[in-house]
Amino acid sequence: MSKDQFKTRLEIAKKKALKRTSGNKKHNPSPIGTAFKLSTELVSAVVVGTIIGFILDKTFGTKPWLILIFFFVGVIAGITNVIKSAKNMQK
Repeated sequence: MSKDQFKTRLEIAKKKALKRTSGNKKHNPSPIGTAFKLSTELVSAVVVGTIIGFILDKTFGTKPWLILIFFFVGVIAGITNVIKSAKNMQK
């Protein structure tokens, strides 16, 4: 095999390898990672809503009501975030 043939074959191999690596840029997360992401979004929204309700209850002296209201707002926000993320994952 001459040097020219070798260089030609080497260039073809490099182009094929580059196509293979550039085609793998679409990242497919594992199912466990996806489940962890969705559960984290749900739990964090509920925790943040509950903390906000607790702080407002302490400030205004309406002990259980604002905690309950913001807890349910957090649940609704968390479920909404999970639905949005699931729709984005399907695209």
